[in-house]
Amino acid sequence: MPWLSGHEGGREPNDMALILDSGALIALERNDRGMWRRLKSALLLHEIPVTHGGVVGQIWRGKGARSALLARALAGLDVRGIDEALGKRSGELLARAKKNDVIDAALVLLSVDGDTIVTSDPGDLAPLARSAGHVVDILPT
Repeated sequence: MPWLSGHEGGREPNDMALILDSGALIALERNDRGMWRRLKSALLLHEIPVTHGGVVGQIWRGKGARSALLARALAGLDVRGIDEALGKRSGELLARAKKNDVIDAALVLLSVDGDTIVTSDPGDLAPLARSAGHVVDILPT
């Protein structure tokens, strides 16, 4: 993708992105108009929303019209992998925050200052973002 670089999260420091958790993807799968507007708005601004494969695994079931909507949404996202380095950093973040959800921790670590994390679990992600030292907006789905 044209905006990928060697910077934290693979983006230039001043780029802002939507970071999507499973709740955001479920909203897209359920054809939530507000969530589709957010996604389309970001794409029109050439801001590619980000998630990771663990989030996709939480909701992907592979059958039916809802999966077709989700597949359409995923085609417009930057879906990252959780490699050894991100896994270790996620575990360290969980220890600092006294939390236990590695999927959430990895998602927060994909964010950079100024990003917006769209989530159905703001109460879980906000403490992780604080512990990571990330200044992000947490937007409920």
